[in-house]
Amino acid sequence: MSGRTIKFEDGAVQFRQRLAVSILSNRPLLIRNIRCDSVEAPGLRDHEASFLRLLDTMTNGSEVEINATGTQLRFRPGILTGGEISHECPNSRSVGWFFEGIICLAPFGKEDLRLSLSGVTDGMSNSDPSPDYLAASIVPLLRRFGVGGDDEGPQPSLSVSRRGAAPAGGGVATLYCPLTREILPINLTDAGKIKRVRGVVVSCRVPPTSASRACHSAKGMLHRLLPDVWIQADAHSSRGKIGGVGGCGASPGLNACLVAESTEGTVLAADTSLYSGNVDGEGVDRRAAVPENLGIEAAASLLEEVRKGGCIDTGAQSIAFLLMCLGPEDVSRIRVGTLSQYTVASLRLFKEAFAVEFKVRVDTADKTVLLSCLGTGYRNMARASS
Repeated sequence: MSGRTIKFEDGAVQFRQRLAVSILSNRPLLIRNIRCDSVEAPGLRDHEASFLRLLDTMTNGSEVEINATGTQLRFRPGILTGGEISHECPNSRSVGWFFEGIICLAPFGKEDLRLSLSGVTDGMSNSDPSPDYLAASIVPLLRRFGVGGDDEGPQPSLSVSRRGAAPAGGGVATLYCPLTREILPINLTDAGKIKRVRGVVVSCRVPPTSASRACHSAKGMLHRLLPDVWIQADAHSSRGKIGGVGGCGASPGLNACLVAESTEGTVLAADTSLYSGNVDGEGVDRRAAVPENLGIEAAASLLEEVRKGGCIDTGAQSIAFLLMCLGPEDVSRIRVGTLSQYTVASLRLFKEAFAVEFKVRVDTADKTVLLSCLGTGYRNMARASS
């Protein structure tokens, strides 16, 4: 039976995560005051409505009720099914925004999930993660929690078959996630020392030399940290990938994703886009439309993650903590850098939904934060009953 309704009065804050938690906890969700102060456009946005349609496709028996103005949402969760799903995302948010919202749900269906999303893959904004970032940071995190734990079986993966920059989109990315019966506890406390940096700079409908220039400027900055730096230039045109296949959408774009790997196998990732798609009608940010600026900004973002320390980067914190809540009735520990405001709000949400409280301790030696919790022993009941 489902538990009591989780109620929120503060609108669309943490929209995706609240819906995911509702499904995992099997508790109805009620959200009120969704942009009720907006005179011109109150209620749900098109990408939020699209995310609800995606959840409806991924589940069996979910019920969604939205009032006439779109300012109130009532959601009753169903059973996750998985399988092969295709979904077209509106160009107002990138496909990474959708993947980030459902990636914690992916391992708990009746079948392996193969989700193909079409829309904007690169250059939407620095607040939306790119598929390259999710593949470099979040997918390895799933493996640490035991998703795809069988070395001989299929592993979770995220790949891009066609690039699509903002605002026109036109890209396609696919997430594959095998089933898991239960999450494993994690003890990720030793960050180690950074030993190398890897990365990719993706360009769409811009001269191929732009990606090379961004790579060169990023390497010039990162070589002050360590010598082992390798960044790939991945150039795409309307006809396909330069020297390969794939193609891209109609808009120009330039995106960089850099990953720092440590001696203990931990990764810290950061991605940055040059063309944001919301400055002028052509989708080009004229204030920063120099490839060298992208390389410097991407390198600076990665170095900031390294400075903060920890075993995971800032963008992976809330996902890691949610998976810790779903772990067995054993203690999981993880070391992070500075807690973001979004992560703090997530911890409050997990306490409300799962009654899980995290023990937070600041390490005075390196200013990192060590968090631990006792899991709820969540099991994939859909898989067990199939």
